[in-house]
Amino acid sequence: MQANRKTCLIIVDLQVDFCPGGSLEVKNGDDIIPVVNKIQDRFYRVVATQDWHPENHVSFYTSHPGKNPFETINIGNIKQVLWPPHCIMGTSGADFHPKLDTRNVELIIRKGFSKDLDSYSGFFENDRKTPTGLEFYLKGLEINEIYICGLALDVCVFYTAMDGVKLGFKTYVIEDASKGVDIPPGNIENTKRKMRENGIVLIKSKELDSVL
Repeated sequence: MQANRKTCLIIVDLQVDFCPGGSLEVKNGDDIIPVVNKIQDRFYRVVATQDWHPENHVSFYTSHPGKNPFETINIGNIKQVLWPPHCIMGTSGADFHPKLDTRNVELIIRKGFSKDLDSYSGFFENDRKTPTGLEFYLKGLEINEIYICGLALDVCVFYTAMDGVKLGFKTYVIEDASKGVDIPPGNIENTKRKMRENGIVLIKSKELDSVL
């Protein structure tokens, strides 16, 4: 099938540590991989993001003595959730899941590699002003529609989609090619509501024929 030249699929953080058995696993996160693999050739370009942290990253609870996983602290004016160590650069946990087909991936955006700054979005670090370069890559190719999938729906997929629509891209999130953590309970539905309110279209992979 001829790919639409104006579209890009963004695969968010489909890495070993976010899948079952990983240090920060999304329950059944690997279930989406067959869908992600199946849809890739529908798009003009495919991009993947990859969490890529130093071992003493600011987002790790182990970098803050006395703190526990999933506590929240303030670092300057940034609210930081403290996570278990994950996706440490150069380790197997940071690798893409071995069942993910990466042959169509033209660009890998590594994020969160600065020791003192976390990154959820594929477009900006969490200071909301340091770009990853993804915006300029897409606009340089005159891409104006992005389709986002991956892990986790209510964290990095959400932030990537929200930034995408703010930057002027027609933005879709493919629900059955994404999986959420739902912490706290109800967070998945809350983030879906926020995305819809901001003009992001949530679709299923079977609906791609109607929009591509």
